[in-house]
Amino acid sequence: MPPARKRPRAYDPAKTRKAVLAQFATVRQGVTALGPEQLALPTRLGEWTVRDLAAHLTMAVESVSRALDRPEPAKAEIGPLDYGAATAPFADAIAEGSHALAEAHPDLGALYAETERRLTERLAATPHDRIVDTRAGAMSLADHLVTRTVELVVHSDDLNAAVPGLDLPFDRHALATCVRLLADTLAARAPGGSTEVRIPPYAVVQCVEGPRHTRGTPPNVVETDPLTWVRLATGRLEWATALDEAKVSASGERADLSALLPLLS
Repeated sequence: MPPARKRPRAYDPAKTRKAVLAQFATVRQGVTALGPEQLALPTRLGEWTVRDLAAHLTMAVESVSRALDRPEPAKAEIGPLDYGAATAPFADAIAEGSHALAEAHPDLGALYAETERRLTERLAATPHDRIVDTRAGAMSLADHLVTRTVELVVHSDDLNAAVPGLDLPFDRHALATCVRLLADTLAARAPGGSTEVRIPPYAVVQCVEGPRHTRGTPPNVVETDPLTWVRLATGRLEWATALDEAKVSASGERADLSALLPLLS
């Protein structure tokens, strides 16, 4: 008999809302203090500048307000684990929109202030279970906000990598939610129980087909820190490089995750 399917992880919607608002406020404070030379710096996202990336983050968060402006769909079609696959086809459109937004709004401070105002007001007036029409498909507001933690954490890290000394901090719950969603995405795409992936202190998942361990230390173990995991899962860091730099430990014949990564790119 095949193993029973695991229930999707539950996220506290009130804590997720607070985390999204907190991380966006952190980014706003950091970005609006940057000068023209810093905003013109390149990022690790190809042709994107820091200004483009900063504008993109307002677009990612404004997607919540825009979705709440539209009529409510009859039912949810997707959940957080569908996020990566569902948004991948729109990568080019997202990039074009981000570049255009950056050009149209030279005053990033004003753009961030308006985005934050709208988001705060709309969330205060909307229940967690409201269904929203997103680019990827209909989903609950609570689930859509879970995916916004991924956008905010991943791109906060991108900004830190691009701007020396920026050092944007990470809201603990936003980082935890991002790590857990990416870990669960791995487990969903490579179901099984032969390999245990540990990202302390936030997540432990089992994945990859093969013999399932029942007690003691599993035969195949991968362990890394939260930000290294985020970078591996989103293509910011290669598996081989992480191993060479001792940023990840992997033991066992089924502990090589290189064929499964990145989950988002």
